[in-house]
Amino acid sequence: MAPAKQKTAKVSRNPDLIRGVGKFSRSKMYHKRGLWAIKAKNGGTFPCHEKKLEEPAPAAVKPVKFYPADDVKKPLANKRKPKPTKLRASITPGTVLIILAGRFKGKRVVFLKQLSSGLLLVTGPYKINGVPLRRVNQAYVIGTSTKVDISGVSVDKFDDKYFAKQVEKKKKKGEGEFFEAEKEAKNVLPQVKKDDQKAVDTQLIKPLKELKS
Repeated sequence: MAPAKQKTAKVSRNPDLIRGVGKFSRSKMYHKRGLWAIKAKNGGTFPCHEKKLEEPAPAAVKPVKFYPADDVKKPLANKRKPKPTKLRASITPGTVLIILAGRFKGKRVVFLKQLSSGLLLVTGPYKINGVPLRRVNQAYVIGTSTKVDISGVSVDKFDDKYFAKQVEKKKKKGEGEFFEAEKEAKNVLPQVKKDDQKAVDTQLIKPLKELKS
């Protein structure tokens, strides 16, 4: 096995006498470095090598002079695709459900159909126990073994838009009206929805009477 080569420390050809002052002059170092031979070899001039043209660097984007004082939150990326809500196997059209929470807690209702939002369309009917046509989350109901034949009940017109609230634009108050006490008008149920409730009750009460008999 060949012996490892020992590294030798690099020694300058022109050692310093004191800091910044070399032992040899500029002309002496010209000969010691052999620059005269390179010049003589190239016809009395030093060779010039063309510099390689570097690709221009991409223009830097100038920073914005002004930035918003308040931090603006960016929404997180959400790749989740909405899927239709799966209906429980125990809940089928016509099943009598018990509401577990809310204004009508403990009331029994008849399940009519599932809406596109996943909510359940139910009613008491209103004429029997006071529960109108309304949407209920299936997490807040429990199914029973009782089932009603609702083949004669028409519920095609009922969807999520039917239950949407109509938002009215508020008018700007004048100086005089600002200090006057304004009475808030109560929400009045449209006559169309009252007629729809009566129609559903009429269609639903008949199979309920047959079920009791």
